[in-house]
Amino acid sequence: MAGVPTEERYREILSLVRARGYVANEELAQRLRVAVQTIRRDVNHLAGIGQLARHHGGAGLVSSIENIAYAERQILNRREKEAIGQIAAREIPDHSSLFINIGTTTEAFARNLRHHQGLRVITNNLHVASTLAPESSFRVVVAGGTVRSHDGGITGPTATAMIDQYRADFGVIGISGIEEDGTLLDFDLDEIDLARAIMRNARTVFLLADHTKFGRRPMGRVGHLSEVQALFTDRPPPPSVRAVLEQHQVALHIAGVGA
Repeated sequence: MAGVPTEERYREILSLVRARGYVANEELAQRLRVAVQTIRRDVNHLAGIGQLARHHGGAGLVSSIENIAYAERQILNRREKEAIGQIAAREIPDHSSLFINIGTTTEAFARNLRHHQGLRVITNNLHVASTLAPESSFRVVVAGGTVRSHDGGITGPTATAMIDQYRADFGVIGISGIEEDGTLLDFDLDEIDLARAIMRNARTVFLLADHTKFGRRPMGRVGHLSEVQALFTDRPPPPSVRAVLEQHQVALHIAGVGA
């Protein structure tokens, strides 16, 4: 009997892991009618893109309390994030004001703003600030607070309070996970507080999230898809997420890799 095609195997593996928390490689091989070596390759691939955790002899849920290291996130899905950044940047008019938060996808977005004119940017991301500050027509405001050495993020009550002093045309945020019901999730409570501040002080909220964020389940609740005006991603979301987008009239923009 022929085995299950690769993409279908990925979906089935993720479905089982999410339902049960842990599944042994041997059971996955039997269910999907492929060799254990094939399952190991599948699990390695899915672990590499942050969709599950690889264990000895099986696969389990990714930690809900600890994000992938920043250096690894810079590499993961780099082309997809760049494509998302490109299509989101096209939606920003010249002479706009915007918030940009922490994240490797929002950093890709910032790189694609450099041909704009007259932007006013408030950010808690040092990488975003250093990317945009050399543009002579831009004005860049950096939120005050504690700088994190591992990713250049500025967090804490001071940073959040500073965001609350502004109103901007656009708030551009990244996220660590989107549940099937549209709940937006992240790992760090300081980051969550700041993302919420951006959402309540932006006239239009853009959410940037590559396909690996769908179904990922960090512990902290940021908000809901109904609170954003547009989602930018690189693949069609799962049907449940698309239903939420349609219900709340959230615009969906899908980037082709290399767009």
